[in-house]
Amino acid sequence: MKNKKELIRIVKTEEGEFSVDVTGKKAGRGAYVCPNGDCLLKAHKSKGLERSFKSAVPAEVYEVLKAELEESQ
Repeated sequence: MKNKKELIRIVKTEEGEFSVDVTGKKAGRGAYVCPNGDCLLKAHKSKGLERSFKSAVPAEVYEVLKAELEESQ
């Protein structure tokens, strides 16, 4: 368990688009991961984001999120 401010929010909009929310204020359903690529990879393997968003998350989305996550650091 970590403080919410130490984590990065992943957002799924109503249109079904996923993005990294560094501000924590974007509209849409959110899920939190720690701010490194390993956590995102672990979430992919354990299907953590799928459980959080209650829908399938395509593999391409993980690649885009990883790139955005690395860019935001």
